Amino acid sequence: MNMMTKATMLLLVLGTAACTNPDRLGGAGGAGAGGAGADGALAGSASDPTSPAYFNQAIGDRVLFAVDTSTLTPEGQRILDGQAQWLLTNADYRAVVEGHADEQGTREYNIALGARRANAVREYLVSRGVPTTRLEVISYGKLRPIEVCSNEACYSQNRRAVTVLSFSAITS
Repeated sequence: MNMMTKATMLLLVLGTAACTNPDRLGGAGGAGAGGAGADGALAGSASDPTSPAYFNQAIGDRVLFAVDTSTLTPEGQRILDGQAQWLLTNADYRAVVEGHADEQGTREYNIALGARRANAVREYLVSRGVPTTRLEVISYGKLRPIEVCSNEACYSQNRRAVTVLSFSAITS
């Protein structure tokens, strides 16, 4: 290797090492230490109650449905109560509710079923105080399965509505 290549490699290694040092900004208690919140949660992590990761993992971003129905289960309502509370607390977020169906039935039927499921979630969130202007719905029917196989274990995971967050400054 020539001298220029060695110098470049050394700079890359040192630069990478500096980026991975968690104490580079003054330690865990120092100013600007990775964006830790008042409760010590790393900003944006699943332990930060204001983050989408927390919403997805701790509250739950999806509700499941029984075969050929858009009726919310008690478990689904519990998850949606948490979603509504989170959305009311974190007003800078909008949500798109995606409706999905399993692979049984025609494409057209499943698009309509997915729409009914997404609308059921939207209506529930609105009933809990989330403004309609912050919610949209879309149906994918059977076009976006998360499980691919022809048995009930897969079907049950695909019969769902998913709340997808997006950060958006809401203007009145």
